[in-house]
Amino acid sequence: MLSIEDRIEKSIKSKQRGVLLFADDFIEYGSSDAIRQALVRLVSKEIIRRVAHGIYVRPIISEYIGEVLPTAEEVAQGIAKRDKIKIVPTGTHALNKLGLSTQIPLKLVYLTDGSPREIQIGKRTIKLKKTTPKNLLAKGKISSLVIQALKEVGQMGITEEFEQKIIELLKKEARKELEHDIPLAPVWIRKIMQKAL
Repeated sequence: MLSIEDRIEKSIKSKQRGVLLFADDFIEYGSSDAIRQALVRLVSKEIIRRVAHGIYVRPIISEYIGEVLPTAEEVAQGIAKRDKIKIVPTGTHALNKLGLSTQIPLKLVYLTDGSPREIQIGKRTIKLKKTTPKNLLAKGKISSLVIQALKEVGQMGITEEFEQKIIELLKKEARKELEHDIPLAPVWIRKIMQKAL
């Protein structure tokens, strides 16, 4: 008979390196306490690394830099997938993802329809903020980021050059998705987005 720890280790080793592992993934192997203890032992045996509370990974090994751990963003996406929730980057994070700011935020703030919480990953924090369903209806990857980025900058902070960059970005969005997303934005943002059509 394999122990819970051996069964979890076998399961982990059958997965690709770099895949996020949650304690809940191993629920069939025993009680949550037994699973947690097994994961702690696997961390001390250096088979997996703890990324955040209840989140682990078997790191990818690069011949140049050694262990490659998932980014805070990958962890946020992993949590969204596990909890079947929607997340939309906001603020400086949205600006950075669009290439409109070189500032890399230490705190990644996402709007979500899931439960609000903060997750610490090394020096960075993921903050999930509960929002209304309307804020999560945007379908376009670019347009949903643009709406959040413009809200961050504010109507008064927008220069002609900045607006031009936004319009250029929106032109890369699928027209159908852009047309769907425009009515979801505040009026002043809508006017900018329509220029991309």
